[in-house]
Amino acid sequence: MQWRSIVVGLLVLRVLLNCAVWLVFGLGPSWGFDFPIKFTFNLHKIELLKDGDGATVKTNAWSQHMYDNRNPQANTCSKISGNSPKKSYLSFFQEGRDEYDRKYSSFPDALKVKMRGMARDMFYFGYDNYMKFAFPEDELNPIACEGRGPDVLNPSNININDVLGNYSLTLIDALDTLLILGNVTEFHRAVRLVIDTVSFDKDSTVQVFEANIRILGSLISAHILLTDPRNPFGDIALKDYDNELLHMAHDLAVRLLPAFENTSTGIPYPRVNLKKGVPPDSINETCTAGAGSLLVEFGILSRLIGDSTFEWVARRAVKALWNLRSNETGLLGNVVNIQTGQWVGRQSGLGAGMDSFYEYLLKSYILFGEKEDNRMFSAAYESIQSHLRRGREACNEGEGDPPLYVNVNMFNGQIMNTWIDSLQAFFPGLQVLNGDVENAICLHAFYYAIWKRFGALPERYNWQLQAPDILFYPLRPELVESTYLLYQATKNPFYLHVGMDILESLEKNAKVRCGYATLHHVVDKSKEDRMESFFLSETCKYLYLLFDEDNPLHKSESKYIFTTEGHIVPVDQRFREKSWEDQFPCEEPINKPPANISNCERIPEERRYSLPLKSIYMRQIDHMVGLS
Repeated sequence: MQWRSIVVGLLVLRVLLNCAVWLVFGLGPSWGFDFPIKFTFNLHKIELLKDGDGATVKTNAWSQHMYDNRNPQANTCSKISGNSPKKSYLSFFQEGRDEYDRKYSSFPDALKVKMRGMARDMFYFGYDNYMKFAFPEDELNPIACEGRGPDVLNPSNININDVLGNYSLTLIDALDTLLILGNVTEFHRAVRLVIDTVSFDKDSTVQVFEANIRILGSLISAHILLTDPRNPFGDIALKDYDNELLHMAHDLAVRLLPAFENTSTGIPYPRVNLKKGVPPDSINETCTAGAGSLLVEFGILSRLIGDSTFEWVARRAVKALWNLRSNETGLLGNVVNIQTGQWVGRQSGLGAGMDSFYEYLLKSYILFGEKEDNRMFSAAYESIQSHLRRGREACNEGEGDPPLYVNVNMFNGQIMNTWIDSLQAFFPGLQVLNGDVENAICLHAFYYAIWKRFGALPERYNWQLQAPDILFYPLRPELVESTYLLYQATKNPFYLHVGMDILESLEKNAKVRCGYATLHHVVDKSKEDRMESFFLSETCKYLYLLFDEDNPLHKSESKYIFTTEGHIVPVDQRFREKSWEDQFPCEEPINKPPANISNCERIPEERRYSLPLKSIYMRQIDHMVGLS
């Protein structure tokens, strides 16, 4: 009888602990928030979003995972019993099918026009206030209605200083969004302001990745759009434009090159000073996404100016990372030592530190047509499906939980923790580009369920506790991006409803006196005084395009892709042509571990420049990189 008492006691204790967790995370009714106690999402209703029937299968149930802190690498995927079908906890649709059809099977044109106008107004409210209160500083503090630049008093504040380089970041990042919205006059004015007022000759230490995707990518995109003879956005030629944006992009890229020197693996340092090169106290560790997501921008620049240097260093970094993948799983870690090639972070996932590495493998192939990029992406995607994906085999059929991609140990595929982060919401969009629309539908629904619950995406969400781990939301675009791409792929009005929900949530929860503010806490909706540049360059852009069926981007005969910062670049034959030999010096075969390539540490001088520049500009660059 004693063992029965113990069992009953343990069951009571477990119930009490679950109640405590529920209340600690602010999800209980006693806190006064209008959240349902039962939060279930029946993903069987996803069948309304696609055609075809799926096979019923038995597979893993990740929602039953009980994480043991003492053994984080334990196998956590248990099989669902055939006698105990489990309804997924991810349900935000409580209604029956008829109610679902009524709500989501159509989206009136008048409502589409209204939402497009709302997205446009959202952009201009942020942009106009930035120009009024913050320009020429990098960002807008939308609560205080003032500008924000680098934290010069605290150089170690990398949350700010990695991004802000004292180069009018928000204006540059928003250039092509102005064109997407059809505002050619303001686009021209913004381009002139950038040309006349922005200089990269600054004593600013910035993250190579952030400077590349936000600044370099935008300059290249705006230049391509300005000079495209096909005029997809109409006649937008700027009088007396002399390729200044391209020259600025080249200038910035040269200032980033020192990050690739004096590294025995070819993987770049994470940060550079725009005047002085790599700081003497720079760390030797970088994340996979930061080092491996430079190829799109660097590759386009190389092919625009006929200089292989930039694509060469970016491609060498990608290959070096690729050659460090696990022999057992094919996975990569998230943090690597650039000198030793040892993995400092062994977590493999789809979120922070990993996301855009996979994205740029596929997008590089789409842009440049290099079969090697496609082989790498295909192998990576297979490893992701084999080792990161949990849940039932079919998205829409069978017992068990819908698919989820978890964080695992790169060497053995065992789950390392029970959270996913909001950056992973980009992956359904990448799956659309890869043609895997069914899996994209399921994963997108998972993230939208979280958004429905909080009116935002917490930075980290614990799928075991079904509660946020990190509670802030900095207006990230990834869910909106995937929503837009899924609508383009399916034309299902459900995704217009998703976009409307996101748009209205942002308007309700993030709008402040002079812009839109980061949510400090997705439950109580408290705010932080920061509006990151990607809100205008990506979040507002994708929302606007979602509701603008007749946008020139959609009607043009040209095809476009978006960079990881949302900048548009055409899929153009000229980017599949190059004026240099395929074999780069010291190039290692893709299927072999990287050798010590110290003989390649410095970029050969003759490979640095080919674009004719004014002599004063050339002297400035030569002095900066130590050639004069």
